[in-house]
Amino acid sequence: MEISQVMSRDVETITADQTLQNAAATMRLFDVGVLPVEEGNKLIGIVTERDIAIRGIADGMGPDAKVRDVMTYEVKYCFEDEDIGHVVENMAQSQVRCLPVMNRDRRLVGTVSISDLAIQALLAKTGSVLQGISLPGGRRHNQSRTVTASNQPPTFYAILAEFPCGDTITPQSGAG
Repeated sequence: MEISQVMSRDVETITADQTLQNAAATMRLFDVGVLPVEEGNKLIGIVTERDIAIRGIADGMGPDAKVRDVMTYEVKYCFEDEDIGHVVENMAQSQVRCLPVMNRDRRLVGTVSISDLAIQALLAKTGSVLQGISLPGGRRHNQSRTVTASNQPPTFYAILAEFPCGDTITPQSGAG
């Protein structure tokens, strides 16, 4: 199955010259946590809620600071005709929860997130991504805590256990 079959095609973008307040308001309006940053129909970066909070607010920037001051310039992306399994592996390895989706002309055509994958009944693969992106790795932009049986609601593993496929996700023990 190709990414084009599960991706979100309705993607909102922002420019690097817009303010953090504009970015946050756009995220709130469209209920998203990430916005691709474009300049002249070219993808030049990505800004997340975390970028605004950690690189912006925590460093003393105000709402009038520019998106370019906090955005991530090194953009990981996938192509719309890529295989879902390959993209899921790359998301886990890169420790990202959302990727811009490009066509072969390198034009932004959508985004794919772990929630898009879950909606398409790919919970086992999504669990693999969650496990991969949650590995401790020092101070990293996309760092999050490791999912363990003690800090994750049991329903997460109960749902995965019900998923009818050969992949198995088991809680990590002793990780923190």
